[in-house]
Amino acid sequence: MSLREEEEASVSLSNSVIATDGALATSGRKVAVLSKRQRRIRNALVAYSFIAPNFLGFAVFTLGPILFAFVLAFMHWDGSNAITFAGLDNFWRLFDDKAFIAAFWNTVIYTVASVPATLICALGLAVLLNQKIAGRDFFRTAMFFPYVASLVAVAVVWNMIFNPEMGPVNMILYTLGLDPKNMPGWAADRHWAMVTVILFGIWKNMGYYMVIYLAGLQGINSELYEAADLDGANSWQKFIHVTVPQLGPTTFFVTVMLTIQSFKVFDQIYMITQGGPGTSTLVLVYHIYNEAFISWDLGYSSMVALVLFFLVLAVTVFQFRRQREDGE
Repeated sequence: MSLREEEEASVSLSNSVIATDGALATSGRKVAVLSKRQRRIRNALVAYSFIAPNFLGFAVFTLGPILFAFVLAFMHWDGSNAITFAGLDNFWRLFDDKAFIAAFWNTVIYTVASVPATLICALGLAVLLNQKIAGRDFFRTAMFFPYVASLVAVAVVWNMIFNPEMGPVNMILYTLGLDPKNMPGWAADRHWAMVTVILFGIWKNMGYYMVIYLAGLQGINSELYEAADLDGANSWQKFIHVTVPQLGPTTFFVTVMLTIQSFKVFDQIYMITQGGPGTSTLVLVYHIYNEAFISWDLGYSSMVALVLFFLVLAVTVFQFRRQREDGE
């Protein structure tokens, strides 16, 4: 073999070795990419396997009934006979239903009155019990106790306290000189029943939101108060210009949660007044309960529930937009 032939053979061998190495490298990269993809898929399957039981429970017991209620709002159904299509009949019926109109305005009144009052009471308690005072832990527990106490028990006690004839509240008012003829009837009086329910809601819920505000107060930088002291600010000025702005996100969260909770109020109405006297404390959720499980008009009750859903959604979206605009 000549020298030139040997050189050509050597070059050909080198090229084949390089090509083989390149193929092996490409194959190795493909294997590496494939193994990463398999690990990613495996990790995703593991994660979904943990989520699946909770999601299935949510889909069966929450999402499914909600979607069914949306469909049922346009149907006639009494729970036993066949479901028939109603179109917009249930919707137009709302405008002729005096009980629905009363429930709608009572829900709005309850929300407008209870949300700011509960917020103010919770914030005031949080600021007070954030100070180093004697028995602070006891008072924190006492204020939080109504939220976790049995609703049935506290409702019975509340009715006893506000009993128009023998309740301690009216006895105190009588001792202060109020004419017995002008004594409030509280839950038994259609003019005072909503006031009684609102006071009960404030008393029961303010302890929970007090704890949330306490957590927010713990997160305020103490250097801000020190700077305010150096500027000669008094306690009220520090509260207005330091505490309140720093608690802005907490206040927004509390406001949204309180608003949703107020629109959904039912349990305390059921335990204290049952929507009476008359329709003075009838709210939307209690009206839904009456139509669904007393009158068994499931289609119409679903329409009322649909209206409540969009009402809460609209108010919540409005609050989020206001918060975003204030943040900008």
